[in-house]
Amino acid sequence: MTQLERITMDPQVCGGRPCLRGMRIRVKDVLDMLAAGASREEILEDYPYLEDDDISAALFYAAQQADHLTLRVA
Repeated sequence: MTQLERITMDPQVCGGRPCLRGMRIRVKDVLDMLAAGASREEILEDYPYLEDDDISAALFYAAQQADHLTLRVA
């Protein structure tokens, strides 16, 4: 499974927001925990059904979303 294959979007799950492996854990939830200072180990302890690769996938997905072209009008 590649990193982006771990990210799923289903209109019936969390309103179609990006989630991890079809579960109701959104990419944003993982990013928020990391931003608040939680370690990977703490996240995995609190959410035992997550895998370390899920956290990596959330970070990879966020990085891909942030990498977009900005056009400037002269």
